[in-house]
Amino acid sequence: MKKQNVDIAIQAAGVTKIYGNGNGKIVALSDVSISIPANEFFTLLGPSGCGKTTLLRLIAGFEHPTAGTIFLNSEDITNLPPFKRRVNTVFQNYALFPHMTVTENISFGLEMLGRPKNEIASTVDEMINLVKMVELKDRQINQISGGQQQRVALARALAPRPDVLLLDEPLSALDQKLRKEMQIELKRLQNETGITFVFVTHDQEEALTMSDRIAVMNQGRILQIGTPREIYKQPAERFVADFIGETNFLQADVISARDGIAEIALPSGTKVEANLPDGFQPNKRVNIVIRPEHTMITADTDDYALVGRLENAVYFGTDMHYHLILDSGEPFMIRMQNNPEDNIDKLTKGVKIYVGLSKNAVQILRD
Repeated sequence: MKKQNVDIAIQAAGVTKIYGNGNGKIVALSDVSISIPANEFFTLLGPSGCGKTTLLRLIAGFEHPTAGTIFLNSEDITNLPPFKRRVNTVFQNYALFPHMTVTENISFGLEMLGRPKNEIASTVDEMINLVKMVELKDRQINQISGGQQQRVALARALAPRPDVLLLDEPLSALDQKLRKEMQIELKRLQNETGITFVFVTHDQEEALTMSDRIAVMNQGRILQIGTPREIYKQPAERFVADFIGETNFLQADVISARDGIAEIALPSGTKVEANLPDGFQPNKRVNIVIRPEHTMITADTDDYALVGRLENAVYFGTDMHYHLILDSGEPFMIRMQNNPEDNIDKLTKGVKIYVGLSKNAVQILRD
């Protein structure tokens, strides 16, 4: 078998997956290459139909690629059946046995692997403690909540100590409060076990909260890989910026560009500096993004960057969202934290708004 870097848990090299043929063929993945280091929490993020679950199923062995190679801890596993891969999967529906107790569900996989009884007992105890289910270990699955069932599914998948744990949108069936709690629990489990997690989701908050790195996917391709901070603060292209968080898109005129920094003129005529993406050579016009939380309402006597008219103000409890139409005609949103001493939540539609920007608020896109 071919060998790769042993510090890389999962590597996909030039992986393509095509369903069907002729005019009816569907390209689910197109020349995808990734490297996932051992002990990393890696997330595949994108909209429905982008190819993220297909890639997960290829790693698990439930599907085989049309082209390309998949490695697990340096071994070529492209054509290995699932049961010969040191990989376990937690599915969206958990796939637990309702007629068994929590303990029996966790021990089932170990029994199928023929592990000694004393090893099974100690491992099950360890897993039950890990997922904090000690008091419920003798309950049947239909006697515990959805969040508790998810913990059992995780414990069962972790019990054989796989090299990689694959998670296919496991939080999607939970309510919002429980999802937030389980996001923290999943990251804790990954840290405590040191197992490589590959997590699939379409939820940007889940990805930003838990991941060491994120791969943003669309139409069978990986558009950008980076840490949550890199993906959010330095999106490589418009789709990434739009999919991750709320974003204002504008065009700006390039005045000068040198040493990785461009001086640009905003639609208002205000001049600002922005970092250029690596290797990007700007033309006369560039597309820029400004995150709403990097903006503020300011007075016309201050150094303002943009001017518009208020269309709507939406109260979100912790903050306010102000929707404007700029003088240049583009929509624009400001997000500001609520302050009990402020009166700006009483602004009326049509009032003139002056927009201030935080330092380094403007990011230039490649496309």
